[in-house]
Amino acid sequence: MRTYSFLTVLLWSCMFHAIHMMPSEKRTNKHSHSERIAGLSENDGKTLHRTKRGWMWNQFFLLEEYTGPDTQYVGKLHTDQDKGDGNLKYILTGDGAGSLFIIDENTGDIHAAKKLDREEKSLYVLRAKAIDRKTGRQVEPESEFIIKIHDINDNEPKFTKDMYTASIPEMAGVGTSVIQVTATDADDANYGNSAKVVYSILQGQPYFSVDPETGIIKTALPDMSRENREQYQVVIQAKDMGGQMGGLSGTTTVNITLTDVNDNPPRFPQSAYQFSSPESAPPGTPLGRIKANDPDVGENAEIEYSISNGDGSDMFDIVTDKNTQEGIITVKKHLDFENKMLYTLRVEATNTHPDPRFLQLGPFKDTALVKISVEDIDEPPVFSRPWYLIEVDEDAKEGSIIGQVVAQDPDITKNTIKYSVDRHTDLDRIFNIYSGNGSLFISKPLDREETPWHNITVIATEINNPKQSSQIPVFIRILDINDHAPEFAKYYETFVCENAKAGQV
Repeated sequence: MRTYSFLTVLLWSCMFHAIHMMPSEKRTNKHSHSERIAGLSENDGKTLHRTKRGWMWNQFFLLEEYTGPDTQYVGKLHTDQDKGDGNLKYILTGDGAGSLFIIDENTGDIHAAKKLDREEKSLYVLRAKAIDRKTGRQVEPESEFIIKIHDINDNEPKFTKDMYTASIPEMAGVGTSVIQVTATDADDANYGNSAKVVYSILQGQPYFSVDPETGIIKTALPDMSRENREQYQVVIQAKDMGGQMGGLSGTTTVNITLTDVNDNPPRFPQSAYQFSSPESAPPGTPLGRIKANDPDVGENAEIEYSISNGDGSDMFDIVTDKNTQEGIITVKKHLDFENKMLYTLRVEATNTHPDPRFLQLGPFKDTALVKISVEDIDEPPVFSRPWYLIEVDEDAKEGSIIGQVVAQDPDITKNTIKYSVDRHTDLDRIFNIYSGNGSLFISKPLDREETPWHNITVIATEINNPKQSSQIPVFIRILDINDHAPEFAKYYETFVCENAKAGQV
């Protein structure tokens, strides 16, 4: 109440020293009297004598949201034709006349009948008449005047959004703009500081700051890392009255996300890895996975693996799993435990999308040592040749050795081998073999003219592990000997005359 009383006194003190001038045809002389120019009346044609006249009022000012016990006094209409004898009647028409604004028709005093809101309507245009009660004629021309509603600070600033979202790359420099927030105040921007908004940050320091005049939020700390913290919630306050005490305020929340940049190189969690592979693994067999950790995300965390050097670079390969960003080590060539039991690889992990701004932090790659041991597999015997060709004369005696096949265990254990003939390939049991040394010998006579070739299969089996066996084809060619006298193709019979001469065919 003290505030309203003070403002009312102040406004009225100003009002009594300022007089509003109306447009030319409706303008009221600011002096208390003015001369009336004589002329002819259209009704009676009588000469009108020069008299003095004049309206008296100011531009009226009214305080919005008035809550006093009585109606708010607006002002007074008065004409110099009013002699105080009650002969004149004041009439008010226009915006709100009779409902919002009530006039005492005898005194010309105007009161506001209701509480007014400047933000709803800030200006009222009314018209005033002064009428002679006896004649019903106007003693002054009808004129317009204004009632202007003076603003009070009854509206807090309101942001255009209850919540803002914004993002900014991590590691951005101090003072980088993030987003601009805007608050509006419905109070009168042309009157006092009721609508002068100042922005401040209530939550979010020391990471961010806000420009008090523009509402632009900026970064306030250098080298903010997404890997340390990704989400920030900033609360901004907008306060009117230029931020002074007693001003009204509103707040909004700004959710800020740090987006990723490639500021972290890949790093292996350990310096060495150990894998093993059976020597029987075919090319393309995966042996294991390794992964370099990269705290970045998206394409900034994409890694390419390669074998930089090592004695196994030609025996193994590494490919990148694009889904998991792991390196898969695979067999490239056939392995042989008996030839080499251990290989060493130097594996390199490299970022595929390095950011030139952060190359000074160091190389965006890392290396690790990978050792691969080859496991021995119990392999079947291996023959000295892929196949054998043996030639034997058809008159070879039974029990004669015609040739030898040789096989051995490729494993380090060198298991003893025994030999046998696959009887499915020698149903007549013409050939046999010494199980200990692989020597083939004849069990039955041979006849080239009957069978010139014999194709048999010899099996070599490990004695300690009969499941491990191999077989080899042996082609036996029977060589001809002169063991048959000539024979006529048919029986010949002829006749000769008894008187045939010598020499006659």
